[in-house]
Amino acid sequence: MSFNYDKHKRNLKEIWVSYMENKKGFPDRFDWTLAFILLLFLIISLLAISSAQTSGQYTTNFITKQLFWYFVGACIIGLVMLFEPEQYKKMAWYIYGIGVLLLAILFILPDSLALVEPRNGAKSWFHLPIGDIQPAEFMKTFYILALARLITKHHETYLLKTIKTDFILLGKFVAAFVVPLAFIMKQPDLGTSLVFIAITAALVIVAGISWKIILPAFFGVAGIGAGLLWMALYMQDFLEDQFGLKSYQFARIYSWLDPYSYSSNEGYHLISSLNAIGSGEIFGKGYGERVVYVAENHTDFIFAVIGEEYGFVGASIVLSIFFLLIYHLTKITLQLKDAYSTYVCAGIIAMITFHVFENIGMTIQLLPITGIPLPFISYGGSSLMGNMFAIGLVFSMKFHHRTYMFAKNEEE
Repeated sequence: MSFNYDKHKRNLKEIWVSYMENKKGFPDRFDWTLAFILLLFLIISLLAISSAQTSGQYTTNFITKQLFWYFVGACIIGLVMLFEPEQYKKMAWYIYGIGVLLLAILFILPDSLALVEPRNGAKSWFHLPIGDIQPAEFMKTFYILALARLITKHHETYLLKTIKTDFILLGKFVAAFVVPLAFIMKQPDLGTSLVFIAITAALVIVAGISWKIILPAFFGVAGIGAGLLWMALYMQDFLEDQFGLKSYQFARIYSWLDPYSYSSNEGYHLISSLNAIGSGEIFGKGYGERVVYVAENHTDFIFAVIGEEYGFVGASIVLSIFFLLIYHLTKITLQLKDAYSTYVCAGIIAMITFHVFENIGMTIQLLPITGIPLPFISYGGSSLMGNMFAIGLVFSMKFHHRTYMFAKNEEE
């Protein structure tokens, strides 16, 4: 056997690089770029919320409360970074179970206890001394942790990939998916349900399930969705009688397709949002110079404030920062060597991307209004803490990432 000098020299170099990578201290391992992006979102959030408050809708100082939730979120990130990916892998199903239990408690506890606070007919919140907490916001990330564990365990069990094993994996996805979805639909919360569907679809794709299964399944789901939309337009009585749907849920679809015919009720929010964003034109009216009244403009419709005050340019900058966040998260995901960490990061990317697309889409009539907040910018303790928990996991995956010295050489 001949001695390959170049190969062994390269291996020694890789061992040395790996050793130095693993010896890095906190400043070198901490993701300062991601922290800077969060700082940008904090500044944008405070500017938008402070301007939204001038509309006189509320007397609460939401700037102070948003700063508090950002502080809590920063503490959550620090706490999450204490644990390594392997520990989250071991705890994944327990965390998932806690999330499901919290969703179940919403329906177990009576309303008279004052711990559960129904809003607009939806039981989605716990009323606590520190504020109102929505467990579904945390369940999104808990669900991602569980799915990542499910995928990695499946691949470890079935080393030989076949159509049969792919069907087994898809069945596991369905089993993990229907439990939280059932509770969330019962609340009811359509927006959060769509987020769970987006997370599931993304992880089904990255899990490596054959396209011979994925394409028919996706076309089938799309067909069902199109059929339900058609029934919502032309068979409302049937859906109300057979599926228990409410008239206000149909009104959301009608007001999305033709908001001006419902301008006095369901279409009011959308028309106000379109007027606000359109009136901002290229450069906007400037900070605090809003004229168009938009309800809930500090939460779900915060993008309308940005569009009116800072125009197309300001809205484009905000979108660019979100693109920078998604790009940076994707780059981290591609750098990770641990399969579990990769799946977790992929799920988080899908969750944040869908949130941004849905929230901005509903303010410009691209998508129906579902009540999904804009990540890191809209006011909301549960939403911000849930997203900070998810980003904390990315910080942890990056911080505890190891370059293994004896990784298999691809050329061998």
